[in-house]
Amino acid sequence: MRFADVIGNAEVARTLANMADSGRVAHAMLMYENEGCGALALALAYVQYLNCSNPSGGDSCGECPSCRQMSKLIHPDVHFVFPVNKGPKTSDDKPTSESYIKYWRELAVADPYFTESDLQKAIGIESKNGLIAVAEAKSIINKLSLTAVGDGYKAVIFYLPEKMNQETANRLLKMVEEPPVQTLFIFITHAPEKVLQTIFSRCQSVRVMPLTKEEAARVNALKPQSEDSDADVFQELFYDLMNSIVSRDLMAALECGEAIAALDSREKQKAFCAYAGDCMRKIFMIQQNMPQIAGVEDAEQEFYASLAQKCGKEFCSKSMTNIEKVVAMIDRNVNSKILFCDLINRMFLSI
Repeated sequence: MRFADVIGNAEVARTLANMADSGRVAHAMLMYENEGCGALALALAYVQYLNCSNPSGGDSCGECPSCRQMSKLIHPDVHFVFPVNKGPKTSDDKPTSESYIKYWRELAVADPYFTESDLQKAIGIESKNGLIAVAEAKSIINKLSLTAVGDGYKAVIFYLPEKMNQETANRLLKMVEEPPVQTLFIFITHAPEKVLQTIFSRCQSVRVMPLTKEEAARVNALKPQSEDSDADVFQELFYDLMNSIVSRDLMAALECGEAIAALDSREKQKAFCAYAGDCMRKIFMIQQNMPQIAGVEDAEQEFYASLAQKCGKEFCSKSMTNIEKVVAMIDRNVNSKILFCDLINRMFLSI
């Protein structure tokens, strides 16, 4: 992928190109983004630019052998690490990213703006929590101990380092702190506050900004469209939930909670929470007489305006706090039915 192919974050792309041109390449970089905003696309473009044989105009050529290998994610000196677990698509007792690399490549080539839920679906672990375990650290250390195939940079792209446990981080710490010559670590996170401090403190941080409405539309156009997308499901669930709460129908609201808990993976439940949190922000902005920055679509104006009138002034802030707690408990494998039943009760009482 070339910088020219990346949607959004042109300023970040220019900064990365300037770093490469000046030779001031950080050996460890932490790129933090809102999910699906293009950090992986930027990381791939950056590594491709660093290893390009004929760069020009602040971008890679896209034609040299290194660029062609990067376009298929088969460059022998570029390695990928992402959260995994046992699943039907591998027979390994202790799976690593290498166990699922075929599915990672297919997903990332088709859609470098994928979400964590998309990844779990692609590798067949929708009902499990992914983890970057110590076997991954051993694998990376072994790979980096080998001589580079090309004459450019060796790179390791870590997707979601917040899924790394302490033992894994300890194994990698020395390598991240003092990597071999021309070796680069890029960590891509959606929750920098959850990245272990031993890793975070050794990285140069780069903020990947949220996409504009137009840029998000371009990204969505790249994704395969289904008749019943997650966004449509989340919207219907949220509409039903809020209509039940404002009409003071507790049983209907609890039924919505059961439907949310029945979503087919923890990542989808967390994705719904993120969606609901964004909806709460829209309601709050309208209540504060700032509809111009609420980001409400024309077709949704009446719905959100009605909610802003019917909800109490503290409802949105309390609900967002409770939603964040639910996300934290999902990560700890707490029973989903209990979590969402409790969330609905709290929202019902605070309306």
